[in-house]
Amino acid sequence: MIPSLDAARLTPTQRANLIEAAAHAQVSDHLWQAALGASPSTADSVPPESAANTPDRLDLTQLLALFDARRGGAARPSPLEALDALASDPATCPPGGDATTRALGPNAVHAATLQAAADRSGIPGSALAAIVQAEAAKDSGGRWNCYSRNPRSSAAGLGQFLGGTWQSLAEKPGSWLNGVAQARGWLDSSGRVRAESKAAVLALRYDPTAAIQTIADYARSNLDTLRRAGVAVGTDPAAVARSAYLGHHLGPGDMVRFFKGGLDDGRARTLLAAQIGHSGAGRAIAASGDARAAHRAWLTAYVARNVQPQRFA
Repeated sequence: MIPSLDAARLTPTQRANLIEAAAHAQVSDHLWQAALGASPSTADSVPPESAANTPDRLDLTQLLALFDARRGGAARPSPLEALDALASDPATCPPGGDATTRALGPNAVHAATLQAAADRSGIPGSALAAIVQAEAAKDSGGRWNCYSRNPRSSAAGLGQFLGGTWQSLAEKPGSWLNGVAQARGWLDSSGRVRAESKAAVLALRYDPTAAIQTIADYARSNLDTLRRAGVAVGTDPAAVARSAYLGHHLGPGDMVRFFKGGLDDGRARTLLAAQIGHSGAGRAIAASGDARAAHRAWLTAYVARNVQPQRFA
């Protein structure tokens, strides 16, 4: 379960970290939009997940409203329950825990959560750990930062979920996140996230338990999508982790296209530029002959280099 925590128990460091992260992300979003020549309404179509998602942000204004509501604005519709998930200090994510799981090293504190998510989803814990390792920011000691933010999008948390993807998983019957959303009254009668509860739902991206359990659900869903599309995934942890990660990185639609012949040239060019910049993409495309080949070569190498479940076996 997610630990219960009243907003009053957040330390000044926790509050400052959240506010700084939100402010930095908003500024970075605008800079990245300018670099791509994109408008604010279209810039979030850039990966790392799916171009189909238009993410909702837990932005600076929402965060300040959450904190301000506790100081006397109780009549405001700011969902303080969103802060229940933020029990850990962002520097240690969460603090404490002895490193009894050698393979996880400084992240051994997440061992029980990874195992629980593996048992529930059928995805090997080493594969889930490899996805987190590829997605999350890390401190100098290699600890995963639960408050990770992508400076080029609104992706957040250990799983770097965009708002649209996270919300869709909260609305997906049977998912771990859907169970939490139902229990907390965040869904309406049709099973959709209530407008006044969106900030609370998005805030859970920063909770390590919620992030890992949702990574497992998203991996299971993407692997099932591949199998339905006739793609042979394999059963060893490396094949499972890398196939699942491609879904996490590309989104289910582009994932299937990637496995079944590749993305079209324009889409491949957009994705590659978003990952390595326009200059780097131009050089890679010139070397490979076309954008599709350049993107495939870059992403295949990136996944092989960064998604290594054997490190956590």
